[in-house]
Amino acid sequence: MADVEKATPVAAPAEGAGGDVAAGRTGAVAALLRRWRTQDLLDRSGSALRAAAWAFSLLAFLVMACNEHGDWRQFDRYEEYRYIVAIGLLAFVYTTLQLLRHGVRLTGGQDLEPKTGLLVDFAGDQVTAYLMMSALSAAIPITNRMREGADNVFTDSSAASISMAFFAFVCLALSALVSGFKLAKQTYI
Repeated sequence: MADVEKATPVAAPAEGAGGDVAAGRTGAVAALLRRWRTQDLLDRSGSALRAAAWAFSLLAFLVMACNEHGDWRQFDRYEEYRYIVAIGLLAFVYTTLQLLRHGVRLTGGQDLEPKTGLLVDFAGDQVTAYLMMSALSAAIPITNRMREGADNVFTDSSAASISMAFFAFVCLALSALVSGFKLAKQTYI
């Protein structure tokens, strides 16, 4: 850019330097777009983690619930395995409701108040993740003892269910981190 009256070249002001009103708006618009992209990424990652937790908790529940092979090889004879079935079902119901809530929010439906919604996300993810960890840690010792005596379809199915519960826990724990970050970034709390 050149100054027409003095015929000397003049350097253009840096973007967002405040020398030009338009440059100031461009910096503000860029910052706003970055914030929207970050918020969109947080929303999508939270939904993706809950969808993964949904699938893993469903698998943990179904694999253990179908683990009936006669005699002593039935899951309902062991309270640790009944516990993992119950918590897997609870996690499945929780993540289903959260995914439905997110779907309603995406389609423009009415959601909870923003503060309440973030608190529900954070507390629900935390409680469900801790329950999943509790259930799988209760089932690991009995499965290890059974595998020492006999490694069969029953113990393999139990180990698979425990693994799926662990993956569901990881997804819910990461979702709780995302929810906690979104909760901490709110200015009105």
